[in-house]
Amino acid sequence: MKKARFLLLAGLAVLLAACGWQAGAVSGPAEIPMEILGELDEAARRELLDDPKYVALTFDDGPRPDTTGRLLDGLLERGAAATFFVIGQQVQGNEALLQRMEAEGHQIGNHTYSHVRLQTAEKDTVVEEIHKTEVVLQEAVGAGSYWLRPPYGMIGEQRAALVKTPMVYWSVDPQDWKLLDAGKVAAAVMGCVKPGDIVLLHDFYPSSVDAALTIVDQLQAQGYTFVTVEELFRIQGVNPEAGVLYASPSLIRPLT
Repeated sequence: MKKARFLLLAGLAVLLAACGWQAGAVSGPAEIPMEILGELDEAARRELLDDPKYVALTFDDGPRPDTTGRLLDGLLERGAAATFFVIGQQVQGNEALLQRMEAEGHQIGNHTYSHVRLQTAEKDTVVEEIHKTEVVLQEAVGAGSYWLRPPYGMIGEQRAALVKTPMVYWSVDPQDWKLLDAGKVAAAVMGCVKPGDIVLLHDFYPSSVDAALTIVDQLQAQGYTFVTVEELFRIQGVNPEAGVLYASPSLIRPLT
């Protein structure tokens, strides 16, 4: 499918050149003749005419061998990147999954060691929960900046000041943990997702894996590209700050 579209676009480029169209040859937006557009399918027309659309899928509470492994298989098949916020105490025995995430271009994040509520935890506990997870992640996949997603998305100002990386909330939450129905979860995301969103899912649930792959299929058909959270910030030209909770690159979540 992708190869066919590449060949189609390559052929179009040759045809456009033959028609006298060249990139940068005009001062305003390039206009593609309707007689050419009419020969393309809808997906190819969107790819030529629409601005790039990026979205970040994020997965909490893993890794889990069966569900996370199947999700990685599906993402690899579709050429989609994602971000995994992992629980530190679940790393042992699942190091190969984390190494695969790293090798296949996904981002790995910190979801604390035992999924503790950082908003009400003692400050020493906050530091320990984050640090212990960083240690096991470094042992599994090497040094890096493991951005934090606070469990339940909640953390107060005083405890946020202890965090040495950016923090990631979300802008789309289909409550997959509550619905446990792949079709309903996918529909909830598709009903509100837009370019630049960060979508919250959980690779712990089989239904969420099914929903995620359906979402990828449907959004890719609409011209979306799936990137990591870090890539999404870079694409939008936002330099995230440590201790700040972002719902998206353009939206900061207030701390309470």
